[in-house]
Amino acid sequence: MKTLWILGAALSLVASCVPNPDRCGPSEGVVARVLDGDTIELESGETIRYLMIDTPEISHNSSEVAECFADEAKQFNEDLVAGQTVSLAYDTECTDRFDRLLAYVSIGDREINTLLVERGFACVLHIPPNGADRRTEFQTLENLAEQDERGLWGACESNPC
Repeated sequence: MKTLWILGAALSLVASCVPNPDRCGPSEGVVARVLDGDTIELESGETIRYLMIDTPEISHNSSEVAECFADEAKQFNEDLVAGQTVSLAYDTECTDRFDRLLAYVSIGDREINTLLVERGFACVLHIPPNGADRRTEFQTLENLAEQDERGLWGACESNPC
């Protein structure tokens, strides 16, 4: 009996150490609307902020001017994900200070976060502890986009990120 209790306790301990990919929020959802180049809203109501990237800010009222390449970044993101079912993968911290879920967003086997950086629609934004294991990957993609003057790197006089 004591052996069964020890075995049960050990299994419970192991189970608590196994990462739970759904601990932060849904593992997938349908994109209801694209808020900007790096933020979406799902049909279920959750707002998702893409991990490891930052896109130029769009204007939210008539007195503001959008940053260089903001509208293009939003449109590119919209063309990719609007109305689509996306997969969500979380990292260490689940939400930001605005209570948005923080995630890597994918359609099929293509991750949108890396695609935005690779094509020059986004810059790297590393906020530890999230992304610690992927920082070099994202920075390499940004360096190549900047070198090739893709997207904002060729269109903007100064770095808007």
